Amino acid sequence: MNLNTVYHQNPEVVARKVSDEFILVPLSDDIADMDSIYTMNEVGAFIWENINGQRTVNDIVNEVLSEFEVSPDEAKNDVVVFFEDIKIFLK
Repeated sequence: MNLNTVYHQNPEVVARKVSDEFILVPLSDDIADMDSIYTMNEVGAFIWENINGQRTVNDIVNEVLSEFEVSPDEAKNDVVVFFEDIKIFLK
């Protein structure tokens, strides 16, 4: 993955906190596609909230480093894996 890539959240995806879980739900014709729900932990939700069409993947790695107590390698790996997992929710 190119760490200089800038991603955008797909506007046809809704992010919600339900109880202590965060979920992404894609919309299709104004109806939730319940078969494609993605559940995130706190770190995933933090990453999702930082995908704003202006920050690079590397910027988000740095945000994770400043917010959570993880090593640089762990932050990079977590962010890259997250982006690979949610690529269908991005533009």
